[in-house]
Amino acid sequence: MDREGNYVYCIIGTTQERTFGPIGVGGRNDDVLTIGYANLSMVVSSLPVSKLVVNDENLLAHERVIEKVMEEFDSVLPVKFGTIAYSTDEIRNLLDRRHREFENCLKDMDHKVELGVKGSWKNMDAVFKKIVNKNKNIKQLKEKIQKSPSKKNNQTKIELGKMVEKALEKEKEKEAEMIIDALRRTAYDHKVNRTVNEMFINASFLVDKGREKEFDNIMDELSDKYEAKIKFIYTGPLPVFNFVNIAIYPEEWEK
Repeated sequence: MDREGNYVYCIIGTTQERTFGPIGVGGRNDDVLTIGYANLSMVVSSLPVSKLVVNDENLLAHERVIEKVMEEFDSVLPVKFGTIAYSTDEIRNLLDRRHREFENCLKDMDHKVELGVKGSWKNMDAVFKKIVNKNKNIKQLKEKIQKSPSKKNNQTKIELGKMVEKALEKEKEKEAEMIIDALRRTAYDHKVNRTVNEMFINASFLVDKGREKEFDNIMDELSDKYEAKIKFIYTGPLPVFNFVNIAIYPEEWEK
């Protein structure tokens, strides 16, 4: 029989024992509850130590638990997915050893949430046309290929492709910075994440809950202003994964 452990979701500042319902990872409907030391608690649920499967279902369950905790606590420190302690004593010992670190981090994240903004171009043909018109060298190479579309132009086509790709990245950076400039004045911090295909911005913003409505209003203005050009995906409030994601390594539990 597999040994039962405590799967860890996040850290909160409370001295009271709390339960959040039968919503634990692993598909067994384990109760999510707190294990505390001094003024800190880890939010956990039971899970066999060798049974955690890395899949979308468990990743979503991990996030849903943290979002549930956020409904009641203004400051929540997400713990990295897949963190399991063997016993309650190990949890309390770790909270003791890293108490100052966790306490300071909770103060930094107090009353803050993460808001996500993604933006994609609706018409890539128009974007490429803009790039060609703005760049003299690209325009000349394109015209050269069109005048003589032979196999001998393969190297020229490769060169053109590289130039267009580089110009596209610059255009992405320019447009992303334009959106970030409009939003950063309402945020404590922001992080730029990887983009794919037509997406030119994928950013996360750390925002005080008291300014969330102000951020919403700016997003509404941007959506209206660029309705014909940009498709926005706006998410939140979310756990502050991009700004805090506590890592606890297996050897730390054993000290």
